[in-house]
Amino acid sequence: MALTATIYHLHVNLSDVDRGVYETLDLRLARHPSESMRYLLTRTIAYCLSYEEGIVFSKEGLSSTEEPPVLIRDPTGLLVAWIDVGSPSAERLHKAAKAARRVTLFTHASLAQLQREASSRAIHKVESIEVWRMEPTFLDALEAKVDRNTKLDLLRDDEQLYVTIGDDVVSGTITRGSLVER
Repeated sequence: MALTATIYHLHVNLSDVDRGVYETLDLRLARHPSESMRYLLTRTIAYCLSYEEGIVFSKEGLSSTEEPPVLIRDPTGLLVAWIDVGSPSAERLHKAAKAARRVTLFTHASLAQLQREASSRAIHKVESIEVWRMEPTFLDALEAKVDRNTKLDLLRDDEQLYVTIGDDVVSGTITRGSLVER
């Protein structure tokens, strides 16, 4: 018998001071049996920190090669932003940069590892791909606090992340990087 997805209901009070975005988000996420909690949390944070009109989670799910985990379309349906998570291949990033005006990657992988992969082949507009890296220890601490129905406050201020769940606060950095070695 095939395993089914587990639904997570996350109620997020978002305060993204760095971008001036303040929203209340009611998110329902399907966690595929092969998806790690670290990946689910990275995907959720990517959605929140990229939040703008037209943002959605991929309808095709995590295994789609045609869509990123999170994307933004304009009112006409044009793909505006491809928001990927984890450690996508150079080929996938090349395709993303050709498909969307803006490409952003949220990851907990080593920046050096991502740069090695990116240098393995030509990537369209590689220098314009935004990379946001979170420490794995931050995600692990957050994982211990999140359950299938969680209310949380997410605050980003000056590349610091603070997540409040009940009386507990988990904090970490989110640093901007580049796929191009400097």
